[in-house]
Amino acid sequence: MATGPRWNGAPLPQETYLCTASFPGELRNVTGARLVAQDFLSALARTSPPAAPDRWEDILLVVTELAANAIQYAPGPFELTLRRTFDGVHVTLHDTSTVRPEPRPFSPRTGGRGIGWRLVHTLCDQVSVIVTRNGKDIHVFLPW
Repeated sequence: MATGPRWNGAPLPQETYLCTASFPGELRNVTGARLVAQDFLSALARTSPPAAPDRWEDILLVVTELAANAIQYAPGPFELTLRRTFDGVHVTLHDTSTVRPEPRPFSPRTGGRGIGWRLVHTLCDQVSVIVTRNGKDIHVFLPW
């Protein structure tokens, strides 16, 4: 249930407004992306704490899922951008694959694969995918 924006309209300090990081697309970069998001949220919380404690964890989980999917399904590097919006956080992940993400059947026998994309849709207020010639951008908006 939406409660209205928590942001009071005052400009945020530049270091908490936008964060971009590039990764070569290696397995360890999932942790790197999560750490970048953690640092972004820590800086953001100093000026604008989350409305609920689980919002922080939801954002970290979505970033982790997006980064893991980029490594598993897209060859090469990816870029993560986090940006404060008036009522939440906008996360963009760019990867080199031109294939749109699709929900996969859940299978406990394969280590639980098939839940990540559904999880992203469940936790985010909005999810969109923009495919270009050199990859795709996945945009997600989460409440803060």
